[in-house]
Amino acid sequence: MTTGTEPARDKRLVGLTATVCGLVILAVAAAVALSWRGDLPDPVATHWGTQGRPDGFMSLDASLWATLGTGALLVLGFGAVTTLWGQAAASRRIGAATAVWVALFLALVQLGALHGQLGLADAREAGGLGGALTLAIVGSLVPAVLVGVLLPGDPPQPADAPVAPEGPRVPLAPNERAVWIGQTGAGPGLTMGAVSIVVLVTLAVISGVWALLIVAALLVAVFAAMFAFTVRVDETGLLIRSSAGWPRTRVPLDEVLRASVVQVHPLREFGGWGWRVGRGGRVGIVLRSGDGLLVERTGGRSVVVTVADAGTAAALLNTLADRQRQAR
Repeated sequence: MTTGTEPARDKRLVGLTATVCGLVILAVAAAVALSWRGDLPDPVATHWGTQGRPDGFMSLDASLWATLGTGALLVLGFGAVTTLWGQAAASRRIGAATAVWVALFLALVQLGALHGQLGLADAREAGGLGGALTLAIVGSLVPAVLVGVLLPGDPPQPADAPVAPEGPRVPLAPNERAVWIGQTGAGPGLTMGAVSIVVLVTLAVISGVWALLIVAALLVAVFAAMFAFTVRVDETGLLIRSSAGWPRTRVPLDEVLRASVVQVHPLREFGGWGWRVGRGGRVGIVLRSGDGLLVERTGGRSVVVTVADAGTAAALLNTLADRQRQAR
């Protein structure tokens, strides 16, 4: 059996690396911005109105503290969450990718906004922010996705103990086969996403900042992938797969310690809806409140998915895990 030292080491390494990378990105952006001080107006433009013209101003130092200082706090926060709650590969991927995305996005927005003011005597003469936003969106999203995709998954961690006896079971004959399939989708998160997309499109039309349409298109893709899942329990274990094919997660039978039914409160436990990381590093595919299938697995990891008839899914998973243990 793989011991718990590997996941602990992995989450510390990933959390530290993501934090350092994020802080380095912000520090480089600050250094570049400060090197431009002699060519920038004082104060610099820091906010643009609905007509795409500057309407808010700060000193360069105050602007850097406000944007990059906030970014540093966020990077430290996501790095800490990854280090503390990164038992599962999915948690580490989400935490590290988010830390990198936050740092790159804020750094590129800051530098893009300042670059458009180089050589100006008055920051009110600066043009729109659309180009800087487009660069920031694309330039931060692609590396963040690569970080999430390229981080290695968890090594096999088969259990060396039987499945918890208090978990529910279903009666199965020794050679009888059974499969359980459930669907979960929609919910409040999808409604909120649709409203966000409409707001972004409206703002893009009113302000002329067409880069917001890129954000709206990305949100459409995210919500298409994150708000419809198929849940399957069979002789290979548990599989949770998005209707788009990705993301997905699998729990092999030999890593199942106990499956049970829990009451899920998305906002309280996971901060929202979708594919989330909750308290203690629990991975959640939570699209509504109510019954959820909780699977506790080796390595201090667990996954919960909100799905109807979760009790049957839990009972079958425990039963199949029992059978797999007995066959070894």
